[in-house]
Amino acid sequence: MPPAAVRARISRAVLPLLAVAVLGTAATACATTAPGAAGGGSGTGGTGRVIQVVAAENFWGSIAGQLGGSHVHVTSVITNPATDPHDYEPTAADARTVSMARVAVVNGIGYDTWADKLLAANPGGDRTELTVGDVVGVKPGGNPHRWYSPPDVREVVAAITADYRRADPADAAYFTARRAAFDTTALAPYDRLIADIRARWAGIPIGASESIVTPLAQGLGLKTLTPQSFLDAISEGSDPTAQDKATIDRQITKKQIKIYVYNSQNSTPDVQQQVKEAKMAGIPVATVTETLSPAGDSFQQWQVRQLRDIERALAKATGK
Repeated sequence: MPPAAVRARISRAVLPLLAVAVLGTAATACATTAPGAAGGGSGTGGTGRVIQVVAAENFWGSIAGQLGGSHVHVTSVITNPATDPHDYEPTAADARTVSMARVAVVNGIGYDTWADKLLAANPGGDRTELTVGDVVGVKPGGNPHRWYSPPDVREVVAAITADYRRADPADAAYFTARRAAFDTTALAPYDRLIADIRARWAGIPIGASESIVTPLAQGLGLKTLTPQSFLDAISEGSDPTAQDKATIDRQITKKQIKIYVYNSQNSTPDVQQQVKEAKMAGIPVATVTETLSPAGDSFQQWQVRQLRDIERALAKATGK
């Protein structure tokens, strides 16, 4: 959900903390080094060099870790499902992690402006900064939830691999093999579910709680009937209009939507009421979350579980 301007901030307390961080404050963000989750054929050996990587959010961090294997050490800043990525306030440990990173992956598109400021406050002459919005061509003001767009995920996978190859040319073949394994093995169940849902239910009308669902619905070929202004309002933390709420109530009452999909990590009173109304009307409800849930899951485990939930809801709603 794109943050409102007032929420996209970094604490003033970070600046004095930077000095503390440089003096040796231990990093406390979740550090993950992917063992072999991308599948077979990734290879071993090479220089033995390990690239320090920082990811603003753990969904990108999971992908970065799997693509890098034993040649990267990935630290994700946002790891707790209860943490709001929009108004996160970095710590001294985060500053130290960023200062040591050779590759940084941030979402951009106004989603994690705190990360941009943290990178600017900790310049690294040889650090590569990958901004997802730039990679996929979505500018600030656009929908920032690109990890829910299957085509965009592929573009980010390619971009991360390219950055690893540039950072460590001697191990370029290793990173190429890791990407191939991730594409063909790790993402296979994810790709298969997306293709199956598109083939069986393309064009089916759905309701959604916020704009986080939009890229996924587009990837699945589903038609979102919920007013865009309502989706944006919930995503931005503002009050939806009475007209939009009345429209959604009508869509539910008249069963114009087949399923309702909502972000369980941003379940406002309006959303909770719509979920209740949908269930009472016999409309199946499916959930998604903002970040990895549980936090220890891989990107593909998380996405596959959510896709199966949507698949079950669609099958129940349509009888096929």
